[in-house]
Amino acid sequence: MQNITFFFFLPPFACLSFSFSSPECGAPPLTHVCVAMLWTLPVLLLSVNWVIGSSSPGDLSSPSYNNNNGSRVQRVPDAIIIGVRKGGTRALLEMLNLHPDVEVAKAEVHYFNVEDHYKRGLSWYRSQMPFTRPGQLTLEKTPGYFASPQVPARVWATNPGARLLLIVRDPAERLVSDYTQVLHNRLSRQKPYRPLEDLLLRESRIDPDYKALQRSLYHRHLARWLEVFPREQIHVVDGDALVRDPYPEMRRAESFLALPARIGPGNFRYNSTKGFYCLLEAGREKCLDQSKGRPHAPLGGLAFRKLCRYLAEPNRLFFNMVGRTFSWC
Repeated sequence: MQNITFFFFLPPFACLSFSFSSPECGAPPLTHVCVAMLWTLPVLLLSVNWVIGSSSPGDLSSPSYNNNNGSRVQRVPDAIIIGVRKGGTRALLEMLNLHPDVEVAKAEVHYFNVEDHYKRGLSWYRSQMPFTRPGQLTLEKTPGYFASPQVPARVWATNPGARLLLIVRDPAERLVSDYTQVLHNRLSRQKPYRPLEDLLLRESRIDPDYKALQRSLYHRHLARWLEVFPREQIHVVDGDALVRDPYPEMRRAESFLALPARIGPGNFRYNSTKGFYCLLEAGREKCLDQSKGRPHAPLGGLAFRKLCRYLAEPNRLFFNMVGRTFSWC
């Protein structure tokens, strides 16, 4: 909030509007008092407006923007789902959105990892957020944040108290899912794409330069975040467990976000046709779009075993960093 002081130069009789018993000058007619008070009223109201309405889209120091929408304002996120790509970030966002105290950004913002967006400034970032009431939590998710080297310091500079959610899954399965999404996008534009095994292997050995593989080296990316944020501000969600049974993972996420328990087992219903849980809210079922649960592109058994062996040590390092283990290949 800005504190702005105004100095007013009023006619001499204006002092009588504040003191009727001044020994220096006699009490004026009542009409003079009213003129002085009416003359100063607009200016006084202007000064009050500057103090109370100091938050604006261009005020980068302000954490929120009130757009005359009652008590609802747009705020810099209290929490961010930072990754991982193809780890279940959309499912986690939609499940947390069941909570009445959570409002989510409807699209991935890519503020911290896309230079053209970052150059637009904090006011632009805030304008991408939902309007929230006091006490509600603002949440956004951009899975590209996790593996982008410049992002941790930028997030800290924007909100050092941000709570970060990292949802992970078996990194070998994540890699195949990553490739499958790119393949689908290429084919939909009638563009060719090399088979996964050709990209993953070079002379029958795992190619460490393959980008989808690099995104599965969780320990490497988490290390950069831990250089900036304390471990207690990063909550790791088991993406594979979230698919099998969402409720326990959601209860832990609520606790991390300091939210009252509002999401229960009744909010989830298993859809045998889709092969995963759908959400229930006010008696209505909502399932993720058709791209979720898409059949994976084929990868030969020998190549998959090579991938698992390659990831064994990176996985062990990640387990040590987060203080828990996962049932990965």
